[in-house]
Amino acid sequence: MASRCAAPRNRTLARVLLACTMPAAIFMPVWAATSSHALAAPKTYVVTIENMQFNPSTLTVKRGDRVVWINKDLFAHTVTADTHAFDSRSIAANASWSYEAAKAGSYAYGCTFHPTMHGALSVQ
Repeated sequence: MASRCAAPRNRTLARVLLACTMPAAIFMPVWAATSSHALAAPKTYVVTIENMQFNPSTLTVKRGDRVVWINKDLFAHTVTADTHAFDSRSIAANASWSYEAAKAGSYAYGCTFHPTMHGALSVQ
């Protein structure tokens, strides 16, 4: 007799569990698809300093991305934001400097040693 009483309870428990887990099974792929962009790994971008120029001279990145400036000239340069938001100080020949873009905004920059050198970094 105990087995007859247990069967309806087990069916009820199974229905409750199914009702509770079914929405998660349906909506989990939707959540994963929409949140995967938010979990994207930061990217690294390279700006080459060569022939007294930043190449590319303009760059757009996202917050959290890293920008690496590589000096391929035979003499030192700087990467200094006009607003002083970042400043590499002197980057020797064949050396590099990196910056993690933490704050959104538009940043004009240049080389303090060579005033004709200009670039722009846009952080979204």
